[in-house]
Formats: sequence, C-alpha cells, structure tokens
Amino acid sequence: QVQLVESGGGLVQAGGSLRLSCAASGRTFSSSAMAWFRQLPGKERDFVAASNWGGRSTYYADSVKGRFTISRDNAKNTVFLQMNSLKPEDTAVYYCAAANRVIGGVGATEYDYWGQGTQVTVSS
Repeated sequence: QVQLVESGGGLVQAGGSLRLSCAASGRTFSSSAMAWFRQLPGKERDFVAASNWGGRSTYYADSVKGRFTISRDNAKNTVFLQMNSLKPEDTAVYYCAAANRVIGGVGATEYDYWGQGTQVTVSS
C-alpha cells in the first residue's frame, strides 16, 4: 500500500523558516514527479512546488518563488520543501503528492497519491 507521510509543520513567526519532509513507502518514487500543494479551509488545493523525476527540473508558484525550495532524496524515497522568509499568507495545510509519471504539472488532478497533510501556521 502506497503511503506518503508529511512532517515538519508547525508554528513559526513571520520571517522564519520551516522544512517539510514527505516520506514515501509502498513503492519507489524515483521515477515519479512529486509536488507540494497547500490548502486553506473551504478553498481549493493550490500548487506550491514540483520536482520532475530526477530532481533537476523544478518549478514553483509565483507566490513562493525565491523563498521555497523543493528537493528530493530518491535513495530515501523522500521529498522536502524548504520554506524561508515565511509570511502569514503561507499559513495552510501542506500536502505532498506523487504522480505515476516522470513529469508532473501544477494541477492537483495530475497527481495520484497524496499525504494526509501537515499544518503550517505563520504568525505576524
């Protein structure tokens, strides 16, 4: 059974940093695109960042570009999201996602597996 488990969320002051981790199990994701999305209550799940299978190609939402970095350790079946210069508007539940293909996109429907989410709260 495929599982994605996020960790690293929490409460941080504006300007601070957090590093989210997503550990995958049940199959290897070294040939899969992986991504991070975030969601506020009652809102749609928004794209944050994605990494193609090799990790060399990454892309970001404009709102996080220059502040967030997605990376992956395929040997450990893990993807990370380093979040710096956090702002109150970054507050959300953050979800890890994996696709059954090597190149992902920015749409939530392009991903096949999801974690349970981790809360990130940025205080002003």
